[in-house]
Amino acid sequence: MLTQENINKINALKKQFPDNKSLTIPALHIAQEQFGWVSEDSMKEIASLLNLPESHVIGVATFYSMFNKKPVGQYHIQVCTNVSCQLLGSEKISQYICNKFNIKVGETTSDKKFTVSEVECLGSCGTAPMMQVNDDYYENLTPEKIDHILQDLK
Repeated sequence: MLTQENINKINALKKQFPDNKSLTIPALHIAQEQFGWVSEDSMKEIASLLNLPESHVIGVATFYSMFNKKPVGQYHIQVCTNVSCQLLGSEKISQYICNKFNIKVGETTSDKKFTVSEVECLGSCGTAPMMQVNDDYYENLTPEKIDHILQDLK
């Protein structure tokens, strides 16, 4: 269940949006900030708060890769796999990171600290290969840069 504070935030946002449908993404962000991911129960609660069909909220949440549909680690590492990144070695980047943590893409380390995902486009084609860790972008990746980034996160 969303906290009363977050319910109040969503209700306050209703004044800033033309209709409740356009409030779906901000409401999903609020839920994800609270829980770290957006569960089916959260989506149903948002649908109820916004007086929208559950199918609409679930459709929005599942369409966008920015919403985690299952729990993720403290650090969610998302490696871009779109064309530019792929051509410049994103597959090797994903494998390198997974090998460091002894996990596969889509898995979380046993200490719940790191989750590695592959995502489509993160919009940084000119600085490929790149990854996003939580809200931060890391570009022009090399194994050495990855080691430094991961060391700073530990």
